[in-house]
Amino acid sequence: MEAFWKQMEDLQHCLVDQLKCSSPKARQLGMMVAERMISAEGLLHDSQDLQALDILERTLGQVHMAKTIEFLKLQIQEETRCRLAAISRSLDLLTVQGRLSGRQKEELLTQQHKAFWEEAERFSREFVQRGRGLVQAARVRQEEGMAELALAQADARTSLLAAAPLTADPEELLQAFHEVLERQRWARSDLEEEENLRATEAVAALCQELYRSTVETFQTLAEALFLHTLPGVTGLSQAECEYWRQEAGENAALQLGKSDRFRKQQWTLFQELLEQEKQVWMEEYSLSAVLQAHLRDHHESVLHRVLGQLGGLSEESARGILQGHDLLLRSALRRLALRGSAVATLAQMRLSGKKGLLQELREQQALERGSSPCLEEHQWQLLRALEARVLEETRRLEEEAQQTRLQLQQQLLAEAQELGQRLQQHTERALGQALLGHARASATRSRAKDREDFKRTLLEAAVESVYVTSAGVSRLVQTYYQQVRRVLQEHEDRRLEHLRTLQGDRRDNYKLQKKQELGDPSPGATGADGTQEAPHGVYQRMRAQQKKFLAQFTVHQRIRLDTWQQKARVLDLLETQLETQLQDAEQSFMSELAALARVPLAESKPFPSKRGPSEKPLKTKRKKPPLRERGDAGGPNHEDPASGEHPSGSLSKRLSQQEGDVGDGENPKKMLKKRSQL
Repeated sequence: MEAFWKQMEDLQHCLVDQLKCSSPKARQLGMMVAERMISAEGLLHDSQDLQALDILERTLGQVHMAKTIEFLKLQIQEETRCRLAAISRSLDLLTVQGRLSGRQKEELLTQQHKAFWEEAERFSREFVQRGRGLVQAARVRQEEGMAELALAQADARTSLLAAAPLTADPEELLQAFHEVLERQRWARSDLEEEENLRATEAVAALCQELYRSTVETFQTLAEALFLHTLPGVTGLSQAECEYWRQEAGENAALQLGKSDRFRKQQWTLFQELLEQEKQVWMEEYSLSAVLQAHLRDHHESVLHRVLGQLGGLSEESARGILQGHDLLLRSALRRLALRGSAVATLAQMRLSGKKGLLQELREQQALERGSSPCLEEHQWQLLRALEARVLEETRRLEEEAQQTRLQLQQQLLAEAQELGQRLQQHTERALGQALLGHARASATRSRAKDREDFKRTLLEAAVESVYVTSAGVSRLVQTYYQQVRRVLQEHEDRRLEHLRTLQGDRRDNYKLQKKQELGDPSPGATGADGTQEAPHGVYQRMRAQQKKFLAQFTVHQRIRLDTWQQKARVLDLLETQLETQLQDAEQSFMSELAALARVPLAESKPFPSKRGPSEKPLKTKRKKPPLRERGDAGGPNHEDPASGEHPSGSLSKRLSQQEGDVGDGENPKKMLKKRSQL
């Protein structure tokens, strides 16, 4: 995030230094980029919230499917225990009646236990093996579907960007591209969820199939015990053995009914646990939203108060500061939201052990309550002790959850405070740069005003001076024109020379690149052997030629870009030199005019440069000399014999025309600047 903030701060400097944009254009582009980034941050934040809710729903769905498979897998164990308990009860009754000895009962019961649990073990082993195969097949289908979907989505994104005109509205294009990305993300999520659901249904069907097969085996074992083994051991008739078999089946059905009721209670408790988890996460998201809104309001109010107290910045500068602050604040809040989700996940991970223990105690409590409608005294005592422990564990869980949440929330608030300090530092730098720019602009306006005052003062002094004649002014103007023409001619010669040099360098680079390309062996030059591999070899050569052409296009574009950058730097340097020389020529003209007007340089103040500091010139009023001095032909002007002539009213007109000519002398500079920007 710090790198992103640094890039946004250095954007205008990059536009001015590397791309040679003017400062107003760089500010305009920077504000446009910031505006687009603000829109992108808003879209990313909304998408992040939707993804968080989607991840929560998918996670709870996966937990639900895993619990379903676990219940189906444990169902066979309950079936085994219930049937063995029914068989054991029937054998106990036969032992009480004297039909079986204790040793015979133990042997028969041991054989049944071994056979039943071996069958249950076979069920578990086969379920794991075949279930793993189904899951792997589903994963392969999911990967293939994801790969095909990724290619189709990449083509869709490329088509959208290619179909968008160059004059399209960036906001609409960004919104359309974001909608495409969201639809593609939902498509991937739906595909993954569909494959997971299909795999779960396949595993559930496998479990039911194995369950029915195992139950049939259990029935076969019970029939073999009661109809084949018992008649030979006890001497009972076939009808009596059938009665005992039915009695064992009824007892097993009663036991299975109790087990089903207990599983339903377990499922109800599990559903309640999922609802509680979902409620906890929704509370976390609500707290995160409240924290973000509070931080946003706090930082924005502080910045508005600071801007209100400053009051000297322009509307454009204030808008730029607010825009940059909004962008950085949005990125910080988006990262803080991610950190809040991570903190909430960590808190739930810490509490998972306590929640698991409490869930087991509640299931045990439900089992004890449903074991029998009439409980004895010691059973009631055990149930009350279990209820007391459940309440105690619930209280401990709530206290630990509150303490853990408070601890992690304090850590999150500390991170938010640190982000706020970093944001404040960036905002202070932006304010400092804006104030510095405002001061520079004020100084520039002051220098421009001082320059105009100096010109006006010099013009008044020249008009009032008796030493300034039309011939002297014409000579100065002619000299100034010659100097300007010489400067422009030298500038044009240097510009053409540099452009020819750059063109030659570009031609040499292009020839060198072509020579390197011709010297490199083509990766698809080697043909395939055999007629069956010929189409594959042709395809490889076509792909190689296509990649080579694209690589050449990229290299050519890079060479052109480097050439244009060098040209921009050279023209910028030449423009700076031209501006300096024109300023020197203007300074020389004004100095000579001041000397001709006999205005002391200490009073006239040198003509300030556009890039240097300036001082406000002092206005000095010279007294008009007596009439005899006006008509004196032997005045101090030894260079011009006609200096004794009094300048007429056309002198001010001539000076005004000279100032216009100076402006015309700067027109080639403006034309050159426009030409260099093409």
